[in-house]
Amino acid sequence: MYRRHRTAAVLATLCAGTVLSGCLGMGGGDPDAGTNGVGKLPATTIEQQAKDAAAGAATVRLAGTVLSKGQTFRLDMRLRENGGVGEVTTKGGTFQLLRVGKDLFLKAGADFYGDGGTDEDSKAAAAKLSDKYVKVPTGDPAYQQLSGFTDKKVLLADLFVLSAPLAVGGHQKVGDARTIAVEGAKGGSLDVSLEGRPYPLRYQRASGAGTLTMTDWGEDFTLAAPDASHVVDYGTSVGVTPAPAPKK
Repeated sequence: MYRRHRTAAVLATLCAGTVLSGCLGMGGGDPDAGTNGVGKLPATTIEQQAKDAAAGAATVRLAGTVLSKGQTFRLDMRLRENGGVGEVTTKGGTFQLLRVGKDLFLKAGADFYGDGGTDEDSKAAAAKLSDKYVKVPTGDPAYQQLSGFTDKKVLLADLFVLSAPLAVGGHQKVGDARTIAVEGAKGGSLDVSLEGRPYPLRYQRASGAGTLTMTDWGEDFTLAAPDASHVVDYGTSVGVTPAPAPKK
């Protein structure tokens, strides 16, 4: 009994001293104790700080699912200022994208190419491209659509389109990180980190149109063009009509 009372007294003394914030957090007190403080700011300020943090980061990994114009896209892309690398899955199949500067490469299986023709020439053409890096010409209509999936600025811009007026939502967690939510008037939310820099960590689109998570902010990764022996130059067109990239 004495030991229990003594332990309680010690804890009370600690909570009255320098570790007050930790005790409050454990006891359901101030949810912003020990954070970077953005949870106490107006919603528009939180969003702007998240936008600034995202723009200032050299790299990010963006993954998740987006529903756009009746089509579902699953993305897993690592992005930096001069390009990106990763995988995109649509109803038409899964393909890999790699962009270094203006050079865009597409890699997919034979079924991804062509119009589904069964003649020998179509099969031979598809087999030639299967699992090779196809360099997409800048003049090909597919270039603009596909390169958007590898563009850090384009993809991150879509995170900051919540409808005004914005509101501060609840305190949550994305993975192990504590976050504060910014909510749009017409739905959708952006979870902003309460730890370290206020990076956006999760974007939930309105009307259940998908969720994207952002991780590995500022973590370097290798981005290099494939060896020439693994690249097929298909001339002026790669011969595919990919689904359009997700819109805002």
